[in-house]
Amino acid sequence: MAGSTYGNIFKITTWGESHGKALGVVVDGCPAGLSLSEEDIQVYLNRRKPGASRFATARSEDDKVEILSGIFEGKTTGTPISMMVKNKDHHSADYSKIASYYRPGHADYTFDEKYGFRDYRGGGRSSGRETIGRVAGGAIAAKILKEFGITLNTYVASIGPISISQNRFDLDEIDKNELNMPDKVAAQEAAAYLETLIKEKNSAGGTVECIVQGLPTGLGDPVFDKLDANLAKAIFSIGAVKGLEIGDGFAAAHTTGLHNNDAFITDAQGHITKKTNHSGGILGGISDGAQLVLRAAFKPTPSIAAPQQTVNKDGEEITIEIVGRHDPLIAARGVVVVEAMTALTLVDALFANASARIDTLKKIYK
Repeated sequence: MAGSTYGNIFKITTWGESHGKALGVVVDGCPAGLSLSEEDIQVYLNRRKPGASRFATARSEDDKVEILSGIFEGKTTGTPISMMVKNKDHHSADYSKIASYYRPGHADYTFDEKYGFRDYRGGGRSSGRETIGRVAGGAIAAKILKEFGITLNTYVASIGPISISQNRFDLDEIDKNELNMPDKVAAQEAAAYLETLIKEKNSAGGTVECIVQGLPTGLGDPVFDKLDANLAKAIFSIGAVKGLEIGDGFAAAHTTGLHNNDAFITDAQGHITKKTNHSGGILGGISDGAQLVLRAAFKPTPSIAAPQQTVNKDGEEITIEIVGRHDPLIAARGVVVVEAMTALTLVDALFANASARIDTLKKIYK
């Protein structure tokens, strides 16, 4: 199977399956001398691990990370960093029935068509548990970005019909509710909505928003390696993501040029900046110095206990009710995955940009 590596200079390769012995990642291209510990990685993994709330799968995993290589005396050595998380609470028997049929909304059918074989235990490589490697690698990327004063704030902006209000927006609220929403009222309303869906054996979709502060101008290239194009690949590679917006996104299609264009102005220090940020921090595929704003749309969890129609491998139409432990909502645990993939993309762009100008290279090698 190809396609498990992401990035050009700073890159990750994820490995492992949902019900295998372990999952992990190899991070290549990390500079030497970065202070790094397992605790730095664990903070991010704790944000995505199962069993953390009543709206997450009841699968009980501590997701304890082990760094196997690339660190010496608390600092990166410049060699590949290999990290592993062991699986402990996998109930493979819960999935024995699905070997003979195709679950609606899942990759069962496409896997069989492509490979003629699939690991049906929890979805194998297409499981959300594969994101453990992405988040571990993203934790390193986020730490590198912090060295340059670049920070990411990521949260759930909507669940089903319920959206956060800018009038009640409070970043401190994100860690105070189970749904990672920066709006206490919206979080309460969304929780009540999800409780109703759980009783109906149903699930909900949601939107995750990521805001990046401190990004310099000049990241990204104007043709195939546009910053927004690479971000799109990174975010769309997350299994449940079905849509992406940067800046005004689809809303821009309903406005005019006079509204959508961001006027350039100079700030009090005489620096060029923008009066508005409809572009979301990217112009012509290159970062423009404003905050980067992106939104990812997550589909509802496809594994639901309500009766659904499908077919088995013999093409016979059947009705199924999926058993096991599943999230009624993907978006809340998807927050840190979106943040990780964004961080990975930005670090790769930051490193690539170092060779964009001869005067920059001269500063490095003088």
